[in-house]
Amino acid sequence: MPDMTARVCVVTGAAGGMGSAITEVLLGAGACVVATDRDAGGLADMANGDGSDDRLLTVAGDIADGATIERAVAIALERFGRLDAAVNAAAIETETVPLHECTDDDFDRLMNINVRSMFLCMKAEITAMLAGTAGTAGTAGGAGTASIVNIASTNSFKPQPNQPAYTASKHAVLGLTRSAAMDYARHGIRVNAICPGAIDTPMLRGAIERRGRDADEVAGRLSRFGRFGTPGEIAAAALWLCSDDSSFTTGHALAVDGGMLSS
Repeated sequence: MPDMTARVCVVTGAAGGMGSAITEVLLGAGACVVATDRDAGGLADMANGDGSDDRLLTVAGDIADGATIERAVAIALERFGRLDAAVNAAAIETETVPLHECTDDDFDRLMNINVRSMFLCMKAEITAMLAGTAGTAGTAGGAGTASIVNIASTNSFKPQPNQPAYTASKHAVLGLTRSAAMDYARHGIRVNAICPGAIDTPMLRGAIERRGRDADEVAGRLSRFGRFGTPGEIAAAALWLCSDDSSFTTGHALAVDGGMLSS
């Protein structure tokens, strides 16, 4: 396991399936984590209800509101003194109709949560990293570089039916990732994306239920392994990208998809 001892991380969407697993694996690797989500109850459960773990702090709030991520980053700086890594995992997927039936409100909501909030998160995180935590791009081995990991999707490359706004939002996440990777590499900040396939989370199960699909059929169609991925498999990828083990990797979209994009 990569060593994240004393590294300071922010995780958004931290009470959800993938976000929760990412938070747990970062803590397990020794990191200090500021976890944020709109699900205050889920955050409380993660902290065992009493905040006894002095390496985990939680911030409840809507990530589409810029004040939430600004508060999370400020707490990281105040409590731990810097920001070394961030994983932006907050997102929604609610669509079941083709583009001509997608309402303006549904489109705006998806773009607000999946894209605007990603922009706001990256803006706050990069500002904090530039203020003193970013490493030196030319350092041997890349040790000490700061890292941002954005959760995109296989929809960033291969749309699924009846997901026009979600697909557009995940293309945009990849665009933000690659643009920032180009602009901030010289400052020692790496920016990468993970593109999960069919990962067994409440969001995926909800999407299957809304469409009246059979879970086994979906798993067989979307994975060469014939199974769903686990949040832990996404968390392992996020840990690697946050750590200095991936010190020469930036602007990359890492598909963790059971081979879905191989065809």
